[in-house]
Amino acid sequence: MKSSVHVRSLSALALLVLSSGQPLYAAEQPQQGGTLTWGVETEPNTLNPQLNGQSKAELILRVAYESLLARKPDGSYIPWLATGYNVSDDGKTYTFTLRDDVKFSNGEKFDAAAVAANFRHAQDPAYCAGSSICALAGRIASVATPDAHTVSITLKDVYSPFLSFAAGLKLISPSSWSSPQLKSGGTDIAGTGPFILKRYEKGQQIEYVRNPGYHWASANAKHQGAAYLEGVTYRFLPESSVRTGALLSGQVDVIEGVSGNDAGEFKDNPDFSYQHALNTGTPYSLFLNVKYGPTQDVNVRQAILQGLDISPILQSIYRGERTRVWGITSPVDPLYDASLSGKYGNNPTLANQLLDDAGWKTRGADGIRTKDGQPLRIEIIQAQATVRDQRDVLLQAIQAQARQRLGIDLKIRYVDSGTYTEVRKTGQFGSIANSNTDTDGIDIENHYLPVEGGGSINYSRTDAPEIIPLLKGASLTQDNAQRKTFYGQLQNFAVLQQALAIPLYEPEDQIAAAAYVHGVGFRPFKQMPENAYDVWLSKH
Repeated sequence: MKSSVHVRSLSALALLVLSSGQPLYAAEQPQQGGTLTWGVETEPNTLNPQLNGQSKAELILRVAYESLLARKPDGSYIPWLATGYNVSDDGKTYTFTLRDDVKFSNGEKFDAAAVAANFRHAQDPAYCAGSSICALAGRIASVATPDAHTVSITLKDVYSPFLSFAAGLKLISPSSWSSPQLKSGGTDIAGTGPFILKRYEKGQQIEYVRNPGYHWASANAKHQGAAYLEGVTYRFLPESSVRTGALLSGQVDVIEGVSGNDAGEFKDNPDFSYQHALNTGTPYSLFLNVKYGPTQDVNVRQAILQGLDISPILQSIYRGERTRVWGITSPVDPLYDASLSGKYGNNPTLANQLLDDAGWKTRGADGIRTKDGQPLRIEIIQAQATVRDQRDVLLQAIQAQARQRLGIDLKIRYVDSGTYTEVRKTGQFGSIANSNTDTDGIDIENHYLPVEGGGSINYSRTDAPEIIPLLKGASLTQDNAQRKTFYGQLQNFAVLQQALAIPLYEPEDQIAAAAYVHGVGFRPFKQMPENAYDVWLSKH
């Protein structure tokens, strides 16, 4: 397993060479001013920070929108817009005390009423239907504001992951709720962050300028006060080779999303720094639909799980720069259970026997298995908005292997956001390929809780009764060891026994930056690229 965060060059240090020839590293002082241009892989499908479910968009949106609490590397909480919190003895009421010196970037007051409005709207299906925040906020019984700087949220039932949601919800200003830009996001949707949205050029770039009055950074920020940079522009460069070329040629100052092939351009190169970190949450996986088409048969699902050999595919595509996973959450997650490592896969003999047993015994001229005259065809849905990190190449390689080894025709279908929503609603798909970065078991619950029970991204559409008590048990305790045990049992059932999902690899983020760019790095817990607040330039 890779280390969680690895820094390849010390670009934030000035190298001095003494007469003895021995190097001495002296820290440079941060400098004010300049603008940063950051090449990014993914364009946000909405600029509303609450409705955007793209992990990659976090980098862009987090510069303008903030949350009640921040987190340390061990997952514990520290002050941000809230000075503190407590949980009632019965585990149902979460009370946050708020800072009294914060303003939204449009000048509106940040107070208990503003925060309460965010949570109340998150309960409204007309606002957030189909997103995970609606499912999580649906657990709220009431929101109270005892005074101008206190918000109390009471749940219908005990639910231990709720603090993760409540502490991390990105908050928007009171006037946002009446704006025509509410769903799409835009300059009307004010946050409290160190930068303010200035301009969005669809398909091109998004530009932010410094919030001059900002002075409420989280307790784990590297400095306090306004951002060092005057502004930051994110340029949408979806092709990895284009991003790499833009950085090497000086068209941009920093990039994220470095392919395995391109990482060597920056490693051990004194003109650049290179960092990478595994994400938290659910691995990029093929979720197999138990309610539609051939994957309704557990033998077919098991054949795919057992017959594919994922590791050499990953090695070929990513040149050893990505991490194979076997379970339902990230290796860096405190709830990670490694017990499934190596326990399935690369067994085409077993897989082909399972398909024979399922009645797919004959093959057409193209080598695809058939039954009752119908080909063994499974459609994989991939949202265009989350095609990144050479996932299209990965899916093509899996497609080829499934055809050659198993006689299964995997049809890959890329869809826009509207079609993706509709396909999920109808349930007419064989598989959906996806990952997400939610923590604290929220990612697990979202994927395995029955849709009728609030499982907002239950792509396998499972409603297996064995899963419910495991999720319930995990949600009722704050003890991570107990929760890990519940999730380990669920993992064994969902993957090894039922093949509801085929884990492929754990997404990670990479940052390559010119040597004059300092302060780039990763969030301490979720390990996605941190926003530009602490970034500064030694030349501009």
